[in-house]
Amino acid sequence: MKRILCVFAACLFIVVAGAKTYSLTMPCKLLNGITKREYSIYLPGSSSMDNGKLKLDSSYPVLYLLHGGGGSHTDFERNHHISQFLDSLIASGTIKPMIVVMPEANQQNMMYFNAKKGEKGAPDWKYEDYFFQELIPYIEKTYHARTDKTGRAIAGFSMGGGAATVYGVHHPEMFSMVYDISGYLRSQPLEFLKNDSSATWRQWVIDQNNPILRVEMGSAEEIEAWKCVEWRVAVGDHDFTLEGNMDLVKAFRSKNIPYTMRVDAGVHDGVWVQSCLEDLLLRANRLFY
Repeated sequence: MKRILCVFAACLFIVVAGAKTYSLTMPCKLLNGITKREYSIYLPGSSSMDNGKLKLDSSYPVLYLLHGGGGSHTDFERNHHISQFLDSLIASGTIKPMIVVMPEANQQNMMYFNAKKGEKGAPDWKYEDYFFQELIPYIEKTYHARTDKTGRAIAGFSMGGGAATVYGVHHPEMFSMVYDISGYLRSQPLEFLKNDSSATWRQWVIDQNNPILRVEMGSAEEIEAWKCVEWRVAVGDHDFTLEGNMDLVKAFRSKNIPYTMRVDAGVHDGVWVQSCLEDLLLRANRLFY
């Protein structure tokens, strides 16, 4: 048994050593009190980091992948081995190279949306502004990424799935696809939030950004723009976000906005996320190329 464990440990080291996901920081001005913000990034092909400087062999499309509440930018690498998964799909020719950016949104117990200081006890927080005005321009400049709508997609799980959906609703000109994995789209009375002192204002901000209501009240011009995004909703049949995601689909249907939806056996956990990742990458690849 000891020999087997040693062999397994050696194999694990080889996999991790060959990974292409880097945990880095970028300059930040829009997040109050923060001058550097963490993010993780998967770099494909023959791209590499050399003494902190990027070497690129081409311009690649970008998938922005948003972690869930209470998580971090390292979740998709630590819990789902995203770099190993991407390496395998690219090496087999199943998909072509792409950059995957995983931003940080949970530190200081914060979130993906803007909040105005004083409203329901909220602090001054401008994450959505940071995402579009600082993060995306930084990624596109630093990594020579594609800057066209077809070269960008966004996805996320739980709080990240809700944010990906809201970002797609607010900025349909920016993304070719929005992939919602069990998105937390509106406030719900959750047991684990009862002792969270920030829950009141964060739940309020989530409701202020409710994408279901936004789609239901969309103008003719907005509806036409939303029709130019590929919307994918994936949720487990025993997930506490099931009803909210079904209501999002009902809103799409009411406005004749094309979408696809997957409902399968699952709950709100990493097992469900893992089952969605290959579908996400295949769909992103098809749109990118």
